[in-house]
Amino acid sequence: MSTSLFKFPHGIVVACDVTGLEALERLVKELSDVDFVVGFKLGMYLTLKYGLPAAVEAVKKWVDKPLIYDHQKFGTDIPDICGDEALKLLKDAGIEGVIIFPQSGVETLKSTVRGCQTYNLTPIIGGLMTHRGFLVSEGGYIEDEAPERIYRDAARLGVDHFVLPGNRIPLMKNFTSKITSWIAEPKILFPGVGSGQGGSLKEAFQTTQHASSYAILGRSIYQSSNPRKAAEELWKEVEGLFT
Repeated sequence: MSTSLFKFPHGIVVACDVTGLEALERLVKELSDVDFVVGFKLGMYLTLKYGLPAAVEAVKKWVDKPLIYDHQKFGTDIPDICGDEALKLLKDAGIEGVIIFPQSGVETLKSTVRGCQTYNLTPIIGGLMTHRGFLVSEGGYIEDEAPERIYRDAARLGVDHFVLPGNRIPLMKNFTSKITSWIAEPKILFPGVGSGQGGSLKEAFQTTQHASSYAILGRSIYQSSNPRKAAEELWKEVEGLFT
């Protein structure tokens, strides 16, 4: 899986967590010709309300850029469910990439990655969340060593797109180093750097700049009265890192 989902080695993926299809179309139309906006991400709000095909159609009407589906969280069921028909539905709807957190275990990870290969979808594997209380050491339920095992096992399966938390720099730095030692050309996507998320966009890109890397930004763009200007101002903070 050495082909990148994105045209450029660095950029922004816009999380389209707006509440209606008209708002979705306005957002995508306004950002459609912005080069550093390399893709868009759909989540549960629009897809539960309108259905995935309708949400995809609203995006594809205005732009031909990669569209990622974030199921919040795909990969938490049995292998048969995560690895077959659900992925076909995503592909048929027009999705190109899917975010997967394989917390149901390694067999679900294997099945889902194989399914993505079958249906020509890009698996984007996450193992660590942006919020506290996720790992056992923080009072959560996920063993502290689990994220590394998830990322390592995914890399062994040929995965090269990963999600890391942009607001947890020490962990982000650790896993970026490990991932880049496992595979030659990883692509790192990171949330946690937008409005109210606590992370620094510049610091996150500095941590991942030696890999292809992409910030996932939502509210700081779509809640602005001028999403295009908001995106441009955010990008100005970091574009000097890549020249």
